[in-house]
Amino acid sequence: MHILGISAFYHDSAACLVKDGKIMAAAQEERFTRKKHDHSFPAKAIDYCLKNSGISSKDLNLVVFYEKPFLKFERILETYLSFAPRGIISFLRAMPVWIKEKLWIKECLEKELNFHGKIIFPEHHQSHAASAFFPSPFKRAAFLVMDAVGEKSCTSFGVGIDNQINIMGEMNFPHSLGLLYSAFTYFTGFKVNSGEYKMMGLAPYGNPKYKDLILSELIDLKEDGSFKMNMKYFNYCSGLTMTNKNFEKLFDGPPRQPEKKLTQREMDLARSIQDVTEEIVIRMARYVRKKTGENKLCLAGGVALNCVSNGRLLREKLFEDIWIQPASGDAGGALGAALFAWHQYLDNQRKTDEKTDSQQGSYLGPEYSNESILQFLNREGADFTKLNDEEIPQKIAGLIAEEKVIGLFAGRMEFGPRALGNRSIIGDARSSEMQKTMNLKIKFRESFRPFAPTVLMEHASEYFEIDRESPYMLLTAQVKERIKIKTSENEMKNHIGVDRVNVIRSTIPAVTHLDYSARVQTINKETNPLYHKIIEEFYKKCGCPIIINTSFNVRGEPIVCAPDDAYRCFLRTNMDYLLMGNFLLDKKGQKPLTEDKDWQKEFALD
Repeated sequence: MHILGISAFYHDSAACLVKDGKIMAAAQEERFTRKKHDHSFPAKAIDYCLKNSGISSKDLNLVVFYEKPFLKFERILETYLSFAPRGIISFLRAMPVWIKEKLWIKECLEKELNFHGKIIFPEHHQSHAASAFFPSPFKRAAFLVMDAVGEKSCTSFGVGIDNQINIMGEMNFPHSLGLLYSAFTYFTGFKVNSGEYKMMGLAPYGNPKYKDLILSELIDLKEDGSFKMNMKYFNYCSGLTMTNKNFEKLFDGPPRQPEKKLTQREMDLARSIQDVTEEIVIRMARYVRKKTGENKLCLAGGVALNCVSNGRLLREKLFEDIWIQPASGDAGGALGAALFAWHQYLDNQRKTDEKTDSQQGSYLGPEYSNESILQFLNREGADFTKLNDEEIPQKIAGLIAEEKVIGLFAGRMEFGPRALGNRSIIGDARSSEMQKTMNLKIKFRESFRPFAPTVLMEHASEYFEIDRESPYMLLTAQVKERIKIKTSENEMKNHIGVDRVNVIRSTIPAVTHLDYSARVQTINKETNPLYHKIIEEFYKKCGCPIIINTSFNVRGEPIVCAPDDAYRCFLRTNMDYLLMGNFLLDKKGQKPLTEDKDWQKEFALD
């Protein structure tokens, strides 16, 4: 039985194909259209999912859309009526899209897919909860879903047992942890739905100066983690911005303009809302533990991508184990919707062993053969060397040891926002210059943003305060005391604001953040043999089982999907080498990329 799950029309549209309960393929539309966070109907992602399994839409048994459009429309109308006459401009902008497109999802699916079979619509938070529990290794567990908003729910919790999920409680719009965090993302000058990572990375540079103000003025937080927001400070119910003039008065002035210099105020705001977020998540999790009695927890929803709060939750030891959906945002709703249909709607059983999840490392996207890569390289007139399988790990490990920056394009593309070794840019974590080099010359992004380490699972606990796998880069952990390098107060005084990123804090400085934390990815040989072997060879050569891993893209673009995406990104940046399949490209041997514009200026930072 083939089931197609779809999420679309808000942000991060995606598709997922499940065959007899197994996830066969999943991908975001942005990877194919090259439009970051593409919200359009995921025609290309669907086409990939179907072709990957050798079927057409006529072979589908069931199509599942990840939410109920009419319920969402009802909430939007109720909101506009509640705030009328304010919000008339926003209302007039929204209605044409709903009337022409979003209310007619069933008809749209039938037309786009040429499909006239059964179509079902689980609720938004059911799809999220299903994406969290059903791929997890647990036979039973509590789940907690936290995002901006679905139809009406912004937070929900419940229990998954075998092949059923049951939502036990929820918090409704407009009282949303996701929207609260996004309001501060907007106010600190970053883009909502993509800049939240930046604000999280900025938080360690600040002090929680505004934490008490947030808790006293913006939200009324209860002991169980529930809260109500004081809507006189927010504009997202009726306007075109997240915050209003009252918010500006409360927090010392107007929002930072995008790309303007970051000040201590933005750093303090980021730290304050991060601390508040962690406090809310801990209180919610404590309540869920008490209410459900379960000792394992699954997380999904956009807030579950906050790896700092996830790491804090793990350290609090409220649950024996935690599993987080790697595509926790709306893209993962497509996967959850398909699994919801297979298990809960059709009542098919799950098989779990309490150890291994069914997410398959989240390597669920397209893969390109050596033959197709070779055809592309010849067509482009690229200069390359072909390596056999045995040569690759040693060669790449040697280049990393020379502090070269390598684009790694291998195997199936990752599903979710993190590159996990198949569409990655990698480098030497021991280098004191590597973070600055990668941020400013490779990624064309803000210098303060941290990079993640990939560490051999068998050595993870030797370098980080972590006692379990973290395969999806969704947990932060402190580096071990033995590798920390303490900095004197006098030395720290020489570095102000984001310039503190240049202070060396450990023997792996390129992946150690300002607060001695790291966003850890563990790797094992079963999940990704090639990537594991590369790091293993680097360990043999240099005595360090850790390298830098960042996504293979530049600021403002999605992670690369196909060979031509990787090749262009390689030529446009200061990467030294590119490995595509078995073919190694040295930047020095390549012809310059001919384009109509100076591409790098578009991404230049102030």
